[in-house]
Amino acid sequence: MLFSPQMPLQLEPPRPDRLEDFHAGPNGAVLDAVRHLLDEPGGVLFLSGPEGCGKSHLLNGLCHAARERNMAAFYIALKRLPEAAAAGLEGLQQLDLVCVDDFDRVAGNATWERALFRCFNEVRAAQGRLLVSSRLPLASLALGLPDLASRLAWGVRLNLQVPEEADKRAILQRRASGLYIELPPEVEDYLLKHGRRDMASLLRTVERLRDAAFVGKRKITVPLAREVLRVAEKERPEKPGPE
Repeated sequence: MLFSPQMPLQLEPPRPDRLEDFHAGPNGAVLDAVRHLLDEPGGVLFLSGPEGCGKSHLLNGLCHAARERNMAAFYIALKRLPEAAAAGLEGLQQLDLVCVDDFDRVAGNATWERALFRCFNEVRAAQGRLLVSSRLPLASLALGLPDLASRLAWGVRLNLQVPEEADKRAILQRRASGLYIELPPEVEDYLLKHGRRDMASLLRTVERLRDAAFVGKRKITVPLAREVLRVAEKERPEKPGPE
């Protein structure tokens, strides 16, 4: 049985990201290692890096690349799933590639750790490939199951670097192109100067700009960007004060 009937998991990668659309910048060696994984039966690759550096893009992109080679691939984002979904990892050894995103989100959860340990062992024994991502390096994760860390340590561990400003601009333009919108240079400058500078926030802002322009039938301008950033700031949860 490939999936648990109580919590079925979807095989299709949720995003259309392609490896050829990944702006490597300082992460060229990481991109090469991800591509090479498809040619390495039994290979394990562990990626770490801050939010917005492109981990999810690489995992989704490799799933699509595997399918284009008639390989069976599976993507799972752990931050979006309840604990009951851990049962759905049964039977994944039948696949050629398993991509597990947000591994750090379940560190210390005994149910997820046991399910992932069993899954990783079965996939590797069947010569399947594992690509795992985390915001924190493997050595920094508070795992309750030491054997789980040791299994992942058998593979290659790489850290993604935060893009430089020129790379951020290229990534923003690429995302705008993928959304079929034009991001004028003055708007790009405004976002980088006044918005949150992590890539995850910047990319979300570009998507908000697209939506705001479409709904309001407006051009993407600095005044619209100012409005979008103001709304986004209001929607941010307040940080708890000192106790």
